[in-house]
Amino acid sequence: MKQWYELLFENYSGKYENECFVKGTVGECDFIEKEANYNKSLKILDIGCGTGRHSIELKKRGYSVTGIDLSDSMLKRAKEKAEEQNLKIDFLKRDARNLDIKNEFDLAIMLCEGSFPLMETDEMNFKILQNACNALKEKGRFIFTTLNALFPLFHSVKDFLSSKTEEGNASYKVNSFDLMTFREHNTTVFEDDFGNKKELECNERYYTPSEISWLLKSLNFKKIDIYGAKLGQFSREDKLSTEDFEMLVIADK
Repeated sequence: MKQWYELLFENYSGKYENECFVKGTVGECDFIEKEANYNKSLKILDIGCGTGRHSIELKKRGYSVTGIDLSDSMLKRAKEKAEEQNLKIDFLKRDARNLDIKNEFDLAIMLCEGSFPLMETDEMNFKILQNACNALKEKGRFIFTTLNALFPLFHSVKDFLSSKTEEGNASYKVNSFDLMTFREHNTTVFEDDFGNKKELECNERYYTPSEISWLLKSLNFKKIDIYGAKLGQFSREDKLSTEDFEMLVIADK
């Protein structure tokens, strides 16, 4: 039986590109470039690349990028976009939980909940972090965003998502947050690329900064920095607070 995240992205690549949360690509790639010291020789792995927005933008700037995703529909769209722009990018169907890549990349990125933290168990989510770590060379860097568990302790996730949703975007109802598991459960209502209206029971894992630090330390990352993650405006000046729906994590091996 397919999980909700597999069903959501089956025929959703077109509509996905109109979602409000994908509008920060250029600014986010500005930050990634800065973190890469503008070194065009670096090899970058984009985990949960979706329709390839970060991969394509970074490739246009001269970087070598490989994008991986679980969704055939999203990968198909990513390949089409790259082809339209005459960009040669390896977009591969891979499950981040079973990734067999060792010491190959200088930088791994995993943005906008690309695979992590969508998985149904904490063990699966950890496996994604572990495989990202394994894919990096010695002294490699890992940049990712994830859901900030401090946010729902002070705010309504339902109200936040409603305030960001634009016409035609997926909407969310029946939200609840489980304090024992730090999982937010909701019913996601959306229309796929063929005009079919669908409802899915979804749940995502929110993480505290201390959990993320501990998980990454257990994978032998030497330096871990965590900041607030503002759409299209990633910055090391953005101190994490309870107002941040997502956090930005930068970890060095």
